[in-house]
Amino acid sequence: MSKGNGRSDIKGSDINRSEENTALDLEHELQASGDESESVNSRAREESSAPESDLQKLKAERDSLLDRLARMQAEFENVRRRNIKEQQDFRDYAAVDSIKPLLPVLDSFDRALTVKSDAAEFRNGVALIYKQLLAALSKLSVQPIVAKGEQFDPHVHEAIEMVETTDAPDHQVIEELQRGYKYKERLLRPAMVKVAKNSSR
Repeated sequence: MSKGNGRSDIKGSDINRSEENTALDLEHELQASGDESESVNSRAREESSAPESDLQKLKAERDSLLDRLARMQAEFENVRRRNIKEQQDFRDYAAVDSIKPLLPVLDSFDRALTVKSDAAEFRNGVALIYKQLLAALSKLSVQPIVAKGEQFDPHVHEAIEMVETTDAPDHQVIEELQRGYKYKERLLRPAMVKVAKNSSR
């Protein structure tokens, strides 16, 4: 009886040790599983924080580019407005507008020089002023339009009257009533002329 009880005790002891070992193995497995889960969570947090950091960098770069774009647009607008003002000033104070008021003076000189007078000295003085004024205008690229004796040109001549005559070819300018002028290649005003109408030629 005692021997049988001994075997039973040994078996019970083995069972207990086996259960303890199983419990220990389960504990180790659970601990390992917990460590692995913690490692996975840690990596997940690191991976999730990395895109957030990249996103912040991209947002900062975007904000910097938008700021630079706004500055460039403001600078461009300032330059555009300045150019518009300069162009407007140029139009307002262009040479053409300075020249036109001088043309009536030339007209007056033209009329004075056509009047016969005994005051030769006065006439010579007026002629001198006239030449000086023409020279000043020439320096500004203003030139008189040749009219008398030329074939009528509607681009630079304005016909005031057609005169029946046999002394000049048809459509020839026979008299200049008011001189025309050009500024470089731009017509300031046409010459007012009388044009021959010769039916025999």
